[in-house]
Amino acid sequence: MNGEQARSYFLSLPEAVEDFPFSPDTPVFKIKTKMFGFLRYKEGVGHINLKCNPEDAMVMRDIFESVIPGYHMNKEHWNTVILDGTVPREEIESMIETSYALVVQNLTKADRLRLEIRHGKSRIFVTE
Repeated sequence: MNGEQARSYFLSLPEAVEDFPFSPDTPVFKIKTKMFGFLRYKEGVGHINLKCNPEDAMVMRDIFESVIPGYHMNKEHWNTVILDGTVPREEIESMIETSYALVVQNLTKADRLRLEIRHGKSRIFVTE
């Protein structure tokens, strides 16, 4: 998966939006007003930051060299995935879905219920 494919996958999730609060070349992906990921490029290679469970964050770092503590983020709750082709696409998609679901869980009850009603609980919490 490359940066553009990751961007498309972020935006495929229900009501995900792209914002540019940091710079015009660093898209941030949000659900409602909450960030669940962002994309940046370093030497032409995409890097995505994703929210994760602390235990899972460590496991993914142990399994994949291209998964490192979150760049400019809380290292316990965020990982950076270097999109260099060494992490299988399915794993990256699963990590993006997990990040999205973790952020949705922390939305207000009203916002969470609206999403569940509009899109179905199984589509919102893809990883369950």
